[in-house]
Amino acid sequence: MAFAIDGLISGIDTTTMIDQLMQLESRPQLLLKSKVSSTQSLMSALQQLNTRVSTLGSLAEKSSKPGALNLFKATSSSDKVSVKAGEAAASGAIQFDVKQIAQAQVSVSALMSEWPETANMLTIALRDGQVDESRVEINTSGKSLDEVVAAINSSGAGVSAMKVAAGADAGGKQQYRVQFSATDTGSDGAFKIHQTMQEGTSVDLLSADGAFEFRKAQDAQVVLWKGITDAEEMITSSSNTFKNLVPGVEVIVSAVSTEPVTVTINRDNAGIAKKASDLVDGLASLFSYISTNSSVSTSTSTGTTVAKGGIFTSDSSVRDIEQRIMRAATGPVEGRSPSEIGISITKDGTVEFDAEKFAAALEENPAWAEKVVQEISSRVATAAKAASDPYEGAITLRIQSQQSEVKALNTQVDEWDRRLEMRRSTLSATWSNLEVTLQKLQSQGDWLSSQLATLPAWGSSKK
Repeated sequence: MAFAIDGLISGIDTTTMIDQLMQLESRPQLLLKSKVSSTQSLMSALQQLNTRVSTLGSLAEKSSKPGALNLFKATSSSDKVSVKAGEAAASGAIQFDVKQIAQAQVSVSALMSEWPETANMLTIALRDGQVDESRVEINTSGKSLDEVVAAINSSGAGVSAMKVAAGADAGGKQQYRVQFSATDTGSDGAFKIHQTMQEGTSVDLLSADGAFEFRKAQDAQVVLWKGITDAEEMITSSSNTFKNLVPGVEVIVSAVSTEPVTVTINRDNAGIAKKASDLVDGLASLFSYISTNSSVSTSTSTGTTVAKGGIFTSDSSVRDIEQRIMRAATGPVEGRSPSEIGISITKDGTVEFDAEKFAAALEENPAWAEKVVQEISSRVATAAKAASDPYEGAITLRIQSQQSEVKALNTQVDEWDRRLEMRRSTLSATWSNLEVTLQKLQSQGDWLSSQLATLPAWGSSKK
């Protein structure tokens, strides 16, 4: 940038004058920056719209899946039995008795002060070793009691071990027992432990003198139709959870029952109504967002009324998306209006949910009410995907277009920065050169004045 002499000779404030000229020169760039700002605002609004449409689409898609509205609620007559109904459930009731609950085997070794030095191998066998894969061998040769316990716990044998202090012997030496616990409950988790000694003999560690079984492995058992000789049925489970006792219902027992337990399954109308209500709420929220950003506001200044549109005002693409989703939500289903089940369009251009009307429709004809909700959900999901698909959605493509435009505009802004810098440099150099030229002229004028002053006055004569 050229060095500027600011009005040293001319007395002109050249810096201010150049700044004012540059303000005029930079007006095209300011318009570009304004365009960048407005485009970024639109892009941000479109991104929020895309997120809302995508969220609505995900919600609608879940409700449109087969069985999504097969909601049932199961209740139990006992606080010791909890139940949970799934999509495959059906209305009805069943009664049973809980005979026993599942538990894991816990066995305790005889007293020992340390692991026997003559022990070579420990074999843990699940289900009495009936399956080869259920046997795990652990080398215990030369290992301490703590090392053997650690080896068992890291073996993945389905059995955990714990060293427990158990007093001292007559000589005052600390004694321990090893507690072995099955990882899983039920008869499949039952285990035996054999110890092979150096001389080749095998010892049943849990049947040795002083060892004992603290808790026996057992399956949970419930009895159906107890007392009816020809029909009484015993159902077992390795855990306290019965998944096949009643189709689509998970039953969890926690204690033996003293009285018969009744499990009742009913259609969950409240749950179905909530799904329908959530869908309508999602639609209403989306339409409200579009409406808010499409409204026109007015303001009055100096007696003049000025109207200002929202960011989506006159945006045909957003209006088209709104109309597509609205038609999907409120269009007829098999020639019948969704308003028959309480889903209707309002005079304000949004949708509303009439809970009482929906409950009555669900009570009168549940199959039809569910069909309408699923059909609406399917149509809304399709329309939402067409708008918000991350690759080909209409809003997604619009956002990408805006991003490209912002990039191009910023490139132009950067080009203007360079252009304006060159222009300022040129103006500064021009005015600096002018000041230098004026200084030279002033110097020449001063010299001429001094020379003229030395000349004799006109008309004087020498005496």
